[in-house]
Amino acid sequence: MTSRKKPQTMKPATAAKKLSIYPDAAPESFRDGVVSRDELNALQTDPPEWLRELRRNGPHPRPVVAARLGVSISGLARGGVTEALTTEQINALKAEMPEWLERERATQAEVRKELARLKEKDARQRS
Repeated sequence: MTSRKKPQTMKPATAAKKLSIYPDAAPESFRDGVVSRDELNALQTDPPEWLRELRRNGPHPRPVVAARLGVSISGLARGGVTEALTTEQINALKAEMPEWLERERATQAEVRKELARLKEKDARQRS
């Protein structure tokens, strides 16, 4: 006897993280149930309007905000940004360019430079 395979499901918060959206901004129908792998794949390949709108205008979760500002998530916290931001708010921060944002962007640039240096050094040692 073979048993039917039960489809894999996940909590809406997990699906929201995989979709890079702020869970509380998703429609209630998304937040109140479970999401199957097939549903998640469908949302990723052919996103409905609400998902396109969230990705375009937000509010965005902290990892997305950090990426759009070019800083780390820790840098956001050091700058006092602890909540989700909309695209408009992110653009306003970029235009305003507060001191903390300049400092965190410089820090992030140094981190990337150091990672590239280490990667290159590792590649030379393997050769």
